[in-house]
Amino acid sequence: MTTSRNLPQLLIEAKRWFDDALLASMRQAGEQPLTAAQAAVFATLDAEGTSISELARRIGVTRQTVHQAVHGLIAMELLEQVPDPASARSRLIRTTAEGARAHRRAQAVLAVLEEALADRIGPAVVDALREALAAPWGEPPLVRAP
Repeated sequence: MTTSRNLPQLLIEAKRWFDDALLASMRQAGEQPLTAAQAAVFATLDAEGTSISELARRIGVTRQTVHQAVHGLIAMELLEQVPDPASARSRLIRTTAEGARAHRRAQAVLAVLEEALADRIGPAVVDALREALAAPWGEPPLVRAP
């Protein structure tokens, strides 16, 4: 009996395809190697800085996991901690000049990966996928389990 993969499984596989290609391409280009968790921090970081708690919420992992990823990126001089102007007790995580440069390069690589995907599955399919994922889905519903 074969079971088809559900939509969340397919989305995870698609994200892994992009993550693997991005990280390998950046490494091949001579950039510092990052983990998927470190790349996720960059993907969810606001330009003005973001708290570790907010990063954890956005990524869907624990604060400890984000803390480890952030401190690895700080050691690589890609991120820095700065005081939060809205709260004397809080600190924000933001990119350094080197981190911003690497992030711009990663964004350029992602654009090339999207082109490669369009070559493989068709530009119309990629456009439809983007449109479906960008559509407002609303709040997650509470449904009755069958």
